[in-house]
Amino acid sequence: MDPKVQSRADRVKPLPPHVTRISVSRRIWNGVCVDVTEFWGKGEGCTHLCFENQVRLTGLLEEVGGHCEPRLQASKRCPIDYTPRHMHFAPAGMSVWGYSPDFRYLKDTTLVFDVRALEERVGETLSTEAVSTPRLRFSDDRLWTLLKLLSEAAHEADPSTELYGDGLTVAIVARLLLPRQPSPARRAGLPPWQLRRVEEYLEAHLSRPVALAELAALTGLSQGHFARAFKASTGMAPYRWQLERRIGRAQALLLDARSSLEDVAAATGFADAAHLGRMFRKVVGATPGAWRRERLD
Repeated sequence: MDPKVQSRADRVKPLPPHVTRISVSRRIWNGVCVDVTEFWGKGEGCTHLCFENQVRLTGLLEEVGGHCEPRLQASKRCPIDYTPRHMHFAPAGMSVWGYSPDFRYLKDTTLVFDVRALEERVGETLSTEAVSTPRLRFSDDRLWTLLKLLSEAAHEADPSTELYGDGLTVAIVARLLLPRQPSPARRAGLPPWQLRRVEEYLEAHLSRPVALAELAALTGLSQGHFARAFKASTGMAPYRWQLERRIGRAQALLLDARSSLEDVAAATGFADAAHLGRMFRKVVGATPGAWRRERLD
């Protein structure tokens, strides 16, 4: 999707009487544009949700006030009863409105799919039926969880987030838009030479963002097949492998007492010492400073 396509913050101007502020964060992975939108306001209202010319999925993450509902006509209520963590999927050419009887705060995530780019990048043909069939107010806990994780990753600048977001978008597309296929009894891993090639590539590019498409191209597999095979071989997703190796390199540097945390962060691709500390604690369970003191004292 063209990143210049207007978001709801761009389109909803002037703001409706019941809306006081809109904030949008945008990021693009794998032919999927992710908009995380927050609304503040008060009262009853119905707002056009935009992207009517695009294939898109929207998931409600938080709502304070009256229950929100998607509508195909602004004045006609949704025929589907309310359910927590609901989502709606709309094909290109279908307009959708969001209605609330008395909202205070709303946060949702909209994924806009570039169908041609997706098919090229994941190496699989999307289901024509799935792409063209609208779904209002449906629930799918696994899909909602993937949406939530992707919305959180949209704010993260860490290089490993590139692989992480790629993996999440592939998982979402597989669950939502690919033809249903029986699961294999046992997932085969990568041949040893392919695994070695991928690991060497990741090792050589630990401090920069690496796209899932780059790794899949090394093996000749689609992104989805590669991600499953890599996890079957290593027990972890590619983004996690990259993150743990970056932390491993940071640990080696930390054992040199002359290295400052800022130097270690720069050498391992973290934005700064605070970013290193946050990710280090997530993986190791201790701050870099505490980890180093315990081993050097």
